[in-house]
Amino acid sequence: MQPYILSLDQGTTSSRAIVFDQQGNIVSIAQKEFPQIYPEPGWVEHDPREIWSTQVAVAAEAIVKAGLQAKDMAAIGITNQRETTVVWDRQTGEPVYNAIVWQDRRTAAACDAIREKGWGPAIQQRTGLIVDAYFSATKIKWILDHVPGAREKAASGRLAFGTVDSWLIWNLTAGKVHATDVSNASRTMLFNIHSMKWDEELLTMLEVPASMLPEVHSSSEVIGETSGNLFASTIPIAGIAGDQQAALFGQLCTKKGMVKNTYGTGCFMLMNIGDQPTLSKNNLVTTVAWKIKNDVQYALEGSIFIGGAVVQWLRDGLGIINASGDVEALAGKVNDTGGVYLVPAFAGLGAPHWDQYARGTMVGITRGTTAAHIARAALESIAFQTMEVLKAMEADSGITIRELRVDGGATANNLLMQLQADILQARVVRPEITEVTAIGAAYLAGLGAGIWNSVEEIQEQWKIDRSFDANTSAEIDGRIAEWHRAVRAAKAWAGQ
Repeated sequence: MQPYILSLDQGTTSSRAIVFDQQGNIVSIAQKEFPQIYPEPGWVEHDPREIWSTQVAVAAEAIVKAGLQAKDMAAIGITNQRETTVVWDRQTGEPVYNAIVWQDRRTAAACDAIREKGWGPAIQQRTGLIVDAYFSATKIKWILDHVPGAREKAASGRLAFGTVDSWLIWNLTAGKVHATDVSNASRTMLFNIHSMKWDEELLTMLEVPASMLPEVHSSSEVIGETSGNLFASTIPIAGIAGDQQAALFGQLCTKKGMVKNTYGTGCFMLMNIGDQPTLSKNNLVTTVAWKIKNDVQYALEGSIFIGGAVVQWLRDGLGIINASGDVEALAGKVNDTGGVYLVPAFAGLGAPHWDQYARGTMVGITRGTTAAHIARAALESIAFQTMEVLKAMEADSGITIRELRVDGGATANNLLMQLQADILQARVVRPEITEVTAIGAAYLAGLGAGIWNSVEEIQEQWKIDRSFDANTSAEIDGRIAEWHRAVRAAKAWAGQ
């Protein structure tokens, strides 16, 4: 019987599990949403127990839906929302506080203080990251400083920190394995991407005890197996990667200069920059893409905080659509935005601005503005933000990007994909399998478990569904200039 791979895709709003066969085909999918917790403005939390319970439930459901059993699973691959921070008690296995989500801004002032001390350049040099509340380090420190008794317990070695992959692995192995991979470690602001180790000076600087940290592994190796009481058979855990690095691998952007953009809650663009970690001069971050055996690949990354979430806001906040899928038809009722520009800085602006205080702004509204104009402006905002990151990437790498591989839920929107091609003046390519985050984790796990022998063996599985070529139009430059004006307005509102 052929081997199957169980891919666990733990995202910001839902936990999913997908079973893949050896040809990279989807055999079954199970998904379950879980609540978002907003204790204060700018704060975003998850209950780690709900992350775990939903993830293990969909794993079992996907296996059953496929008509298979746990013994048919040759390996598990894990991919996860990155930077989201869980701290738990090693003795009880219970979290000491809710997971602080990557979108959370409560440590913005702490990041300001770090920059004021002049630590920013040293942190970027070692970690490839820009000091921001987005990353895990200041979230860990916040938990240690605000949960009664947490710092004392951490000092005694009793507390464990992990990004979501580590939390899942701990629970999958019944507390036997406390591990992460290089791609997730590189998102903490505590990991030295040159030495590929936790950085002792940064730990001291940011007041995080080394005893809390997981062991760092490559992205493709067997690090343990599921405990006997979870499934009827134990399954090796053989692949781990943060969701965006997994998507880069799932898009098979394995050569230097290849670029993908994932359109999820946020948008995340990564460019493979090869085996040397080039630091950005244009406000991007340098991150570890993956490590397979002894080969480490790096990527430039631009993170856009609000991508597909702007469509959810049209649905839930404004109520102008009933379902996210309705936005394409509504936006298609007009040929342009009527001069309306929407900057969805609901959680500040990410790359290349890194403005923690900018707020959502809509400009150019007249009496003639309709819901259709706002819907089209919302879609254009996703494409314009992507354009800004791509231009920064071209400047850093010296490579002109002619093709963008795309994935994520919003890529089903053909109008958005065409707008993206037009605004970039580049080809946009959507693959047949858009579940590239999950398949990236499956590929890494399959390589780790020996199901495939090489990346080259996997390459032929990537197939194009549709490509979008740019309509050459002189008006693009003018619209881009207007977008930049709108962004300046979003920053000005926050007094920047």
